[in-house]
Amino acid sequence: MFSRTIARTVFTRVPTAVSSTPSLAVAASRTKRIHNNLPRGQYRAYHQKVIDHYQNPRNVGTMDKNDLSVGTGLVGAPACGDVMRLQIKVNDDTGIIEDVKFKTFGCGSAIASSSFATELLKGKSLDDALKIKNTVIAKELSLPPVKLHCSMLAEDAIKSAVKDYRIKKGKKTPTLGPDAVSPSTGARAAA
Repeated sequence: MFSRTIARTVFTRVPTAVSSTPSLAVAASRTKRIHNNLPRGQYRAYHQKVIDHYQNPRNVGTMDKNDLSVGTGLVGAPACGDVMRLQIKVNDDTGIIEDVKFKTFGCGSAIASSSFATELLKGKSLDDALKIKNTVIAKELSLPPVKLHCSMLAEDAIKSAVKDYRIKKGKKTPTLGPDAVSPSTGARAAA
């Protein structure tokens, strides 16, 4: 379902001349670690929590976006091409988030950030959901600075989903159009 790309270590043969000399034969059989042009002995790897959420993502799926109890947030990062859709289902009586689903197209950190965010959201009120910051997600997943935008996407998706739900539920009244209400008087605008 998702195209998975996790950083893998590439091993290549050290280019040497073929010779009957034992030292050159040994040198030819040695491998050299090549990984993102980093100095020898250094490499980038995902934290185990990122790998866990990436390989076993929680709450993947979709909900009916036309359902009035479902809020949908769709955000993207033009710089890297990650796209994240997060949907929340809210109990209208209690205002508690009952279910959360996501679909993310992007790197392992983006998928892991989405998956972890869904776990944080379940059982929270809308106001508590808005208090979830990208720093909480980044710290829990041990994201490196180059991947912080993934946790920011998750935070933005949460805000967008809550905003969509509140608009559907009529928490905000329109200020333009036939259903407009004047913000100062509360009276309907003349049609």
